[in-house]
Amino acid sequence: MAFWRVLRHWITRYFAEDEAATLGVLLVLGCTVVVLFGSMLAPFFTALVLAFLLQGGVSRLERWHVPRLAAVLIVFLSFLGVFLALLLVVLPLVWDQLVTLLQESPRMFAQAQVLLDELQERYPKIVTPEQIQSWMGTVGNELTTLAQRALRLSLSSLGNLIGFVTFLVLVPILVFFMLKDKDVLVNFFLSLLPSKRTLMSHIWREVDDQIANYVRGKVIEIVIVAVVSYVTFYALSLPYATLLALVVGLSVLIPFIGAAAATVPVAAVAGFTFGLSESFFYVIAAYAIIQALDGNVLSPLLFSGVVNLHPVAIILAILFFGGVWGFWGIFFAIPLATLLKALWRAWPRSDPAAISNTHEGTTQEGL
Repeated sequence: MAFWRVLRHWITRYFAEDEAATLGVLLVLGCTVVVLFGSMLAPFFTALVLAFLLQGGVSRLERWHVPRLAAVLIVFLSFLGVFLALLLVVLPLVWDQLVTLLQESPRMFAQAQVLLDELQERYPKIVTPEQIQSWMGTVGNELTTLAQRALRLSLSSLGNLIGFVTFLVLVPILVFFMLKDKDVLVNFFLSLLPSKRTLMSHIWREVDDQIANYVRGKVIEIVIVAVVSYVTFYALSLPYATLLALVVGLSVLIPFIGAAAATVPVAAVAGFTFGLSESFFYVIAAYAIIQALDGNVLSPLLFSGVVNLHPVAIILAILFFGGVWGFWGIFFAIPLATLLKALWRAWPRSDPAAISNTHEGTTQEGL
């Protein structure tokens, strides 16, 4: 009985208003669709996100008195040019460097073993043979797992290739029509909602600018950090500069953790290439400067006033949404956390005691 009383109290408090109950049902349905059909509808969701980002450019051109169709064409053709450049230039280069790195991994593995043997001879009390054996066994298992995954990928390459090509064709088409027919699509979606949507409008206004600014700022941050990292690594003659720059750029998606995680491949490649020489320390110092400038200058400049979340909330959001939706969950973890915060702040709360008293008063008047 106590459980049902608490449940009834909770429902009365948070779902007494019709709009709150409707919004709750819509949220549950939306999450269910994403979880169950997310992989199937991945091109649609990707195009929706890209159209949401590009709409800012279309709106800006419209404010400059550019006709909407012309603004859509300008923004879409610019997006298509960047998309093709990434597909035809950057992606093959990254793939070639990744294949080369995998081919070089046995040599790096042997070199690491020699280095650990030297450390064990110099510091026998700190580095023991058992530790070396354990470390090398762990690395060997990881390399074996990576090779098995690569083999499975190659065996199913035809199906993956067809799906990849379909994705590449569908996404630009969907983006174009979402930009071109934005008003038609929005009006159709609004026609499915209840006529009374004050709460939904309030929540949307609160999170629209924050989410749009955050996602656009994050894309700009990834590009800037990746380009600066590539120029730095290339100038220092570090191998796999494009691949490592991409890793460093994507590391900004995960606050507090990404920079530390990206340090491992950068330090490993620099160590295997230059040893413990001056060039190695130049690479590490340059990488540290890039991370410091990103964390203390670029990130505050791009996201000042956009994200107001506690670090613990950010980490929990990354862990949860990343575990549910993988890469896209990590990318949108902070916007989704911002949405949940806005929902919590704007959600109407009723006093069960007041509702009960009102109901009793109405009943007595009826008698």
